[in-house]
Amino acid sequence: MNTSPPFVVFSDDWGRHPSSCQHLIRQLLPRHEVYWVNTVGTRPPRFDLYTLRRGAGKFAECLTSCRTDDAGEPSPTILKPLMWPSFRGRLARQFNRRLLVNHIAKRLGGREAVFVTTVPVVADLVGALPAKRWVYYCVDDFASWPGLDGKTLQILEADLVATVDRVISASDALLRRLQELGRDSTVLTHGVDSAFWNHSNGHESPLLNGSEQPIVLFWGLIDQRLNAEWLLRLSDAMPNGTIALVGPHQDFDARLTRLHRVRFLGQVSFSDLPKLARCAKVLIMPYADLPVTRAMQPLKFKEYLATGKPVVAARLPATMEWNDAADLVSTADEFVAAVHRRISIGPDQSQLAARQRLAEESWAAKARVFERLCLEDAP
Repeated sequence: MNTSPPFVVFSDDWGRHPSSCQHLIRQLLPRHEVYWVNTVGTRPPRFDLYTLRRGAGKFAECLTSCRTDDAGEPSPTILKPLMWPSFRGRLARQFNRRLLVNHIAKRLGGREAVFVTTVPVVADLVGALPAKRWVYYCVDDFASWPGLDGKTLQILEADLVATVDRVISASDALLRRLQELGRDSTVLTHGVDSAFWNHSNGHESPLLNGSEQPIVLFWGLIDQRLNAEWLLRLSDAMPNGTIALVGPHQDFDARLTRLHRVRFLGQVSFSDLPKLARCAKVLIMPYADLPVTRAMQPLKFKEYLATGKPVVAARLPATMEWNDAADLVSTADEFVAAVHRRISIGPDQSQLAARQRLAEESWAAKARVFERLCLEDAP
């Protein structure tokens, strides 16, 4: 019988999109009892259609009981506590602390747990619940992320890193930022399931049927981090073909909707992404050079590499380790030229050879390190 304490994880909604924390926890589920707590409060309160829809959905979730996934695979117990959708000010923080402590304490029944959080909104819970250990898994620079309540999250994060037992960061840039807050961390970069992404087997996606060839593909959140100027230049320079943007969108440059070559496919299931990749000539990651993009570790980059397709990406700290496996660019001219070159000649064999290093980047290997860091005492 497994005698290790349960894990309680605070993060994005389970199953909503495949975050790094979800990938890691899926690997731990066969060995550990896990409670996954869906949280809110990272965005500033707004009276707009997105917020109303999201708020209504979260309220409906809170009225249902905790659940586990029923797909036949190991899954966490998902907790959906009622929360006030903001942490601005002392009263809001105290109110949410009481709601969360009561909800989680009832589930744990007095047992100690290993608490893991990817969001700083639970800073006030440290010390309020019986804990074997508190771990902050820092995956993004929330203070500079577009659309988030940056000032509030910055305050909460400073409180959190001062009190948790261990800090894990997803990139060297995040490690340096945490050092500025007076806290050392252990870097654990993202993994990849290479077999899932390999394009040599399986079918292409029907979602791109009727799209003019060649297909240049991006998937992920479509927001202000995308370099709209690069996409405008690419659209103007392509005599034919389609720039397919796949994923949810939030506060992106509206000029993209008017481009003849750009096609928005919306959000698709995670399992459909390899099929979409098989349709593409080139996979692109045209992020602007911003504080938030310099700090992040994009999951999609290693996923792109694992497909075997040509990859053209912005030159950022997270991509530099793989500069021999993809075309990394810094200007619009370089971006357009690299995309055209890869459309014409396909993947470079030396780049494909460099991607063999992905075999050492599996989620299973990353999860073993993550598990050890969560369970062992911090130095």
